[in-house]
Amino acid sequence: MDKAKQYSNEKYSLAIAGMGFDLFLLFVFLASGLSKALAEWLSLISPNAFFTLPAYITIAGFAYYLLDFPLHFYGSYILEHKYSLSTQRLGAWFLDELKASLIALSIAFILVGALYFVLNHFLNTWWLIISLFWVFFNILLAKLVPIVIIPLFFKYKKISDESLRQRILSLADKMKVKILDVFEIDFSKKTVKANAAFVGVGSTRRVLLADTLQNKYTPDEIEVVLAHEFAHYRLRHLLKLVLINSAVTVVTFYIIYKTSSGVVAFFGFSSLSEIAALPVVLLYMALFGIIMQPLAAFLSRVFERNADRLSLAVTQNTNAFISMMDKLGEQNLADRSPHPLIKFFFFDHPPIDERIKMAKHPTL
Repeated sequence: MDKAKQYSNEKYSLAIAGMGFDLFLLFVFLASGLSKALAEWLSLISPNAFFTLPAYITIAGFAYYLLDFPLHFYGSYILEHKYSLSTQRLGAWFLDELKASLIALSIAFILVGALYFVLNHFLNTWWLIISLFWVFFNILLAKLVPIVIIPLFFKYKKISDESLRQRILSLADKMKVKILDVFEIDFSKKTVKANAAFVGVGSTRRVLLADTLQNKYTPDEIEVVLAHEFAHYRLRHLLKLVLINSAVTVVTFYIIYKTSSGVVAFFGFSSLSEIAALPVVLLYMALFGIIMQPLAAFLSRVFERNADRLSLAVTQNTNAFISMMDKLGEQNLADRSPHPLIKFFFFDHPPIDERIKMAKHPTL
């Protein structure tokens, strides 16, 4: 318990420091004139936006990565090894970082490129058009994640335990969830943590079962885990999240459209359509992300609690749910009873002690 609490305290302290650091870097990048200087230097090399914008994103992104590296490296590598949660070697970690950076850069080229195209062609409706594009792109990305992105970081194959596979497929059928199949994923090459996921959209929808879960949990416990994941689908949580996130995206861009002229002028730009003004958009998004974080966490906890209730109703196996939660908390070093402020701001799942209490007293 003390170890889990220490791990939690360090993890969330780093998260808070990271948010403050991001806001600080964006402000300094804008106020110091570095963003404008970078854009002007690139325009001297070539005035073509097909060169200037990707080059600006690449250089600024690389500079951010270098400045953020000490915090990021400590949080994602040193901290995980300090608490014996990671099994990944340093070289493999760097390779994953390279892959993740290239993916992030590719996505940034598409989203930011679309933003500037729309900004320059639709003066009064750009905020709505780009919102719809970003929403569509995120849905497409969710469909591609299990077949394009996850295989870059993990190997997975159809589950070898046929009896467990049939049990999960039967559960999916019982809960009226259509899935492609059940796959086992080699989590153990990177972490001792356990997890299971229900990923993909439409024809790419599938169950991913971590080998760290499959090897240490009973079939009853695994069934409860998957019943919880299927419950999200049955309760239309994924659809609700898409609609909520879409609404937040539209509102965010509308507020940027209505209020950014003063901010842009404050930092010495004539228009948001200047490439050097991109950090203004990122500053808005960072601030909105912080403001919306507690609400997003609250809604997620509500969804998770409802999914727990449905999974218990379907499986009728309270003992398996409680034993699974105890194991998961110990294996993942979860803070079972966090400080109320930490729970309010960061916890997108109810703390484990609350979930066990609900299972024992479902009417409360």
